[in-house]
Amino acid sequence: MPVRLQRKARRNKTKAAQRKASIKRLMFMPVIKCLDAEAIRKSFAESKSTA
Repeated sequence: MPVRLQRKARRNKTKAAQRKASIKRLMFMPVIKCLDAEAIRKSFAESKSTA
């Protein structure tokens, strides 16, 4: 294979890999941990009463 085609193939592969990585980054959702909703509501209510 000529050098030019090898370079083009490498460039295509890197471009595809970068595209996949960017899509993965955009689609990434952080893990939702178990949260105590009542405690959060209570803390908001406390902060409103002090402010």
